[in-house]
Amino acid sequence: MTDAVKIAETKIPPIRNGTVIDHIANGQSLNVLKILGVNEGNIDSVISIGMHVRSSKGSGWKDIIKIEDRELDPKEVDKIGLIAPDATIAIIRDYYIAEKFKVHMDDSVLGLARCSNPNCITNRGEPVTPEFRVESRAPPRLRCVYCDRTLANVSDNLL
Repeated sequence: MTDAVKIAETKIPPIRNGTVIDHIANGQSLNVLKILGVNEGNIDSVISIGMHVRSSKGSGWKDIIKIEDRELDPKEVDKIGLIAPDATIAIIRDYYIAEKFKVHMDDSVLGLARCSNPNCITNRGEPVTPEFRVESRAPPRLRCVYCDRTLANVSDNLL
């Protein structure tokens, strides 16, 4: 390896405790941070973000996020699965992987996103939980079970 290649390599330092979200679809890391409620006003620990990083699996490019001192709740993991269906989550404790799993998307999505149709019953103040059928996982595309509208831009409609 030449010196120029070594200099160009980017390293994200390991974390002692926290969560690593890897294999995020290229360009989706900022949407993942939005799901986690991370913004400049509420950052309490170190967050490392790698965007447009070459994937070691040979699948092109990916994003990666490391969050120190935080473990994700199941609802956050389900939402991440809607925009980054190939993501893996690793829980780190004392620099070691304590748990590792791949996110998954069920065939039905309940209460995680809102329908983009303003006339849908789920947006009219009725006590109805939004529900979608998964039409496509890559790219993620959902269809509302109430009004039949296709939701292509899932990240903009997450609850």
